[in-house]
Amino acid sequence: MQDGAFTIDVGETQIHLRQSGAGPPILLLHGFPQTHVMWRQVAEHLSERFTVVCPDLRGYGRSGCPPSLPDHSAYSKRAMARDMVQAMAALGFLRFHLAGHDRGGRVAYRLALDHPQSVVSLAVLDVIPILDVWELADRRIAEFWPFSLLSQPEPLPERMILGAPDAVVDDALRNWGSPPSSFPPKARDAYVAALSDPAHVHAICEEYRAAATIDVEHDRADRASGKRIDCPVLVLWSGPGALEHWYRDAGGPLAIWRRWANDVQGAAIDAGHFLPEEVPQETARRLGEFSLASIADISA
Repeated sequence: MQDGAFTIDVGETQIHLRQSGAGPPILLLHGFPQTHVMWRQVAEHLSERFTVVCPDLRGYGRSGCPPSLPDHSAYSKRAMARDMVQAMAALGFLRFHLAGHDRGGRVAYRLALDHPQSVVSLAVLDVIPILDVWELADRRIAEFWPFSLLSQPEPLPERMILGAPDAVVDDALRNWGSPPSSFPPKARDAYVAALSDPAHVHAICEEYRAAATIDVEHDRADRASGKRIDCPVLVLWSGPGALEHWYRDAGGPLAIWRRWANDVQGAAIDAGHFLPEEVPQETARRLGEFSLASIADISA
């Protein structure tokens, strides 16, 4: 396929994505309260050396919203990861580099666990695994209110978001450590629009409910079985942010990820939570260098 925007049928739903560039494929997964738009500047840099694919996760942006289920499995990270494998296969990519920020980071590591044959390298940005979030949680998790609010039973969180989607977006962009200048009006407006549709807001809440229930079960089963991520893993996180400070007693983000993966490297970045929008050039450089090095290691 040539560069451009596409909607791909993956069986259970439709995935909207943008593709650009040429070279080894790299899949970039967004977080909350964002869409694929968050990768716009990173994609511009990476497309000089990679074929960059930026999708909206199911339930987000312009992707579809399959019916929810009582156990929230329709919005589990396992289901979302399956979408991505099928979408990439439809584009002709059976193996690819993978990076995810925030919620996308959790979809990304689940994809690496469930589909190891598909992933050449994995990067996770300002995130730790779901099981560790809940096992290490204390009162400070209330500072990141989506964990506790959006996982509540419907319809309370849905009604609250739909009542003021602009306030939800502005609170996240303003208070999670990144300066407002990182988010031009066009991007901010895209995020608000994505939180103004009842079907998508319900889907996003279901994704958070999954993260408090079935996703934990999937992580716990993998830990009990000794399943690990085999590909190289890059971990980047906000130096001034929560991960740097909350998890010191657990050894920090690198120590946490080394319980899940065999080959982990990474560093704190002097930026807020939204690394791809606040420091896009540095984010792209680190992702690009890591991905190219992973190719070299495999070829050696």
